[in-house]
Amino acid sequence: MAKKKHAKDAPILVTGAAGHVGANLVHQLVSNGERVRVLLRNGEPETGFEHIDVEKVYGDLRDEESLKPAVEDVRAIFHVASMVSTIDGTAAHRRQIYETNVLGTRYLLRQAEAAGVGRTIVTGSFSAVGYDLDQPDLPATEEWGFYPYHRAMPYERSKVLQEHEVLKAVANGQDALMLTSCAVVGGHDYFPSRMGRTMCRFANQDLSAYVPGGFEFVAAKDIVAGHLLALDRGRVGQKYVIATQFMTLDDIFDIWETMIGQPRPRLKVPAEILLPLAEAGSWLMTRLAPNKPQLLTPGAIRRLQLRRHADTSKARNELGFRPSPIEEAFAEAYAFHWERGAITHPQAKAPAVPTEAPRVARPAVQVHA
Repeated sequence: MAKKKHAKDAPILVTGAAGHVGANLVHQLVSNGERVRVLLRNGEPETGFEHIDVEKVYGDLRDEESLKPAVEDVRAIFHVASMVSTIDGTAAHRRQIYETNVLGTRYLLRQAEAAGVGRTIVTGSFSAVGYDLDQPDLPATEEWGFYPYHRAMPYERSKVLQEHEVLKAVANGQDALMLTSCAVVGGHDYFPSRMGRTMCRFANQDLSAYVPGGFEFVAAKDIVAGHLLALDRGRVGQKYVIATQFMTLDDIFDIWETMIGQPRPRLKVPAEILLPLAEAGSWLMTRLAPNKPQLLTPGAIRRLQLRRHADTSKARNELGFRPSPIEEAFAEAYAFHWERGAITHPQAKAPAVPTEAPRVARPAVQVHA
């Protein structure tokens, strides 16, 4: 179906708007004067939209018919929604990941094509980008293929298959491309994210040990900038990796000790010791407490041990992407979690930067592992 001629003030649809990347993207779009429509599941928290003007449409990516009202008369789609998980989980858990991330993307792209949407940008994961098997920390580009024979989390595999759905749509003439995100740091972290939970536990002196390792991080403002640049300048069918800086956990704790005024955990446990314990613990929690968030999972430990770096040359050269200082992202994240009442330790420093989070009485939120 040919693309429709949309008015300049036609809305932009954002899926996954309640999540970390989605919420930051929605707030920036509204700040830019855009009309924004968000796709939400019934019962999904709407805290991030209490003070901004957005159009809310309710549906489920796994129900293709429910997506039709969401895509009607929108000029572009940012498909950010994804079921993120670092556990292997049960068969039902794995099926939910597949149906949400893979089939949900297929359904949304199909409905976008039928509605004549101008462009769809799908948010991917750096875990779906390959790495050098002999030297995993070499900076990886978009061209590096995913190695299918290593032990990968169901989430990682689903994000690879999600990219295949995008490429199939492009092969059929659809205007779609991928914007690859690394681990996100920043405000508007309402759930919160794994990094947000770790920061809160650090500030509250609730972390007793950690495993050395590192990963490529991206500031929330940078991943948002990448999406907006891709909307205007991205090439159809291409993938762009957006990252700010590689950080080890010790690098992060150096920043946090100064910013938060709390010491890092005393115990640094080698991965070869902690990984078997995490394997057993995750197996038990999956079966005995499946709804309780797991922080240091086997999948997370393995990712930290790879110490993966990203090469953002393509995004810099084609989109004009320029990363911001990662320290600013950590400061914004800390201010956000302080304001929402998640920092309760009396010795934690007050944040040094303002926050856009709604003011609430402290303490208002308990953070669980």
